[in-house]
Amino acid sequence: MSISFSDAQKKLEQITAEMLELIRKYGLDAESPFDVIPVARAKIDNQQDYIRFLELSIEGRIYGEYADALKKKMDEEVRQADANKKMH
Repeated sequence: MSISFSDAQKKLEQITAEMLELIRKYGLDAESPFDVIPVARAKIDNQQDYIRFLELSIEGRIYGEYADALKKKMDEEVRQADANKKMH
Protein backbone atom coordinates (compact mmCIF):
# COMPACT_ATOMS: atom_id res chain seq x y z
CA MET A 1 0.00 0.00 0.00
CA SER A 2 1.31 3.38 -0.96
CA ILE A 3 -0.22 6.69 0.01
CA SER A 4 0.67 10.19 -1.08
CA PHE A 5 2.34 12.78 1.10
CA SER A 6 -0.89 14.78 1.08
CA ASP A 7 -2.90 11.73 2.22
CA ALA A 8 -0.39 11.06 5.00
CA GLN A 9 -0.70 14.66 6.17
CA LYS A 10 -4.51 14.45 6.15
CA LYS A 11 -4.38 11.25 8.19
CA LEU A 12 -2.00 12.90 10.66
CA GLU A 13 -4.42 15.81 11.03
CA GLN A 14 -7.27 13.38 11.78
CA ILE A 15 -5.14 11.50 14.31
CA THR A 16 -4.10 14.76 15.95
CA ALA A 17 -7.69 15.99 16.21
CA GLU A 18 -8.86 12.76 17.84
CA MET A 19 -5.84 12.70 20.15
CA LEU A 20 -6.52 16.30 21.23
CA GLU A 21 -10.05 15.32 22.18
CA LEU A 22 -8.71 12.65 24.51
CA ILE A 23 -6.04 14.98 25.90
CA ARG A 24 -8.67 17.59 26.77
CA LYS A 25 -11.20 15.05 28.06
CA TYR A 26 -8.74 13.55 30.54
CA GLY A 27 -6.51 16.56 31.21
CA LEU A 28 -3.39 14.81 30.00
CA ASP A 29 -0.45 17.04 30.81
CA ALA A 30 2.77 15.09 30.40
CA GLU A 31 5.91 17.12 31.01
CA SER A 32 7.93 15.18 28.43
CA PRO A 33 7.29 12.66 25.65
CA PHE A 34 8.61 9.97 27.99
CA ASP A 35 5.79 10.68 30.45
CA VAL A 36 2.91 10.45 27.96
CA ILE A 37 2.07 6.77 28.49
CA PRO A 38 2.37 6.78 32.31
CA VAL A 39 0.23 9.94 32.53
CA ALA A 40 -2.36 8.45 30.17
CA ARG A 41 -2.38 5.19 32.14
CA ALA A 42 -2.99 7.09 35.37
CA LYS A 43 -5.64 9.51 34.09
CA ILE A 44 -7.66 7.65 31.45
CA ASP A 45 -10.16 5.60 33.41
CA ASN A 46 -12.09 4.24 30.42
CA GLN A 47 -10.36 1.18 28.96
CA GLN A 48 -11.65 1.81 25.43
CA ASP A 49 -10.38 5.40 25.51
CA TYR A 50 -7.00 4.20 26.79
CA ILE A 51 -6.74 1.62 24.02
CA ARG A 52 -7.73 4.24 21.46
CA PHE A 53 -5.12 6.63 22.89
CA LEU A 54 -2.45 3.96 22.41
CA GLU A 55 -3.70 3.19 18.89
CA LEU A 56 -3.58 6.86 17.97
CA SER A 57 -0.07 7.14 19.39
CA ILE A 58 1.12 4.26 17.23
CA GLU A 59 -0.74 5.42 14.13
CA GLY A 60 0.64 8.94 14.56
CA ARG A 61 4.15 7.60 14.79
CA ILE A 62 3.75 5.39 11.72
CA TYR A 63 2.18 8.09 9.57
CA GLY A 64 4.65 10.69 10.82
CA GLU A 65 7.65 8.56 9.95
CA TYR A 66 6.14 7.69 6.58
CA ALA A 67 5.48 11.36 5.78
CA ASP A 68 9.03 12.30 6.83
CA ALA A 69 10.54 9.58 4.64
CA LEU A 70 8.34 10.55 1.70
CA LYS A 71 9.25 14.23 2.13
CA LYS A 72 12.96 13.36 2.14
CA LYS A 73 12.49 11.29 -1.01
CA MET A 74 10.64 14.12 -2.76
CA ASP A 75 13.32 16.62 -1.71
CA GLU A 76 16.03 14.31 -3.05
CA GLU A 77 14.17 13.93 -6.36
CA VAL A 78 13.99 17.73 -6.67
CA ARG A 79 17.72 18.02 -5.94
CA GLN A 80 18.47 15.35 -8.55
CA ALA A 81 16.29 17.09 -11.14
CA ASP A 82 18.01 20.41 -10.41
CA ALA A 83 21.43 18.78 -10.71
CA ASN A 84 20.45 17.17 -14.02
CA LYS A 85 19.25 20.53 -15.37
CA LYS A 86 22.56 22.15 -14.47
CA MET A 87 24.50 19.41 -16.25
CA HIS A 88 22.57 19.89 -19.52
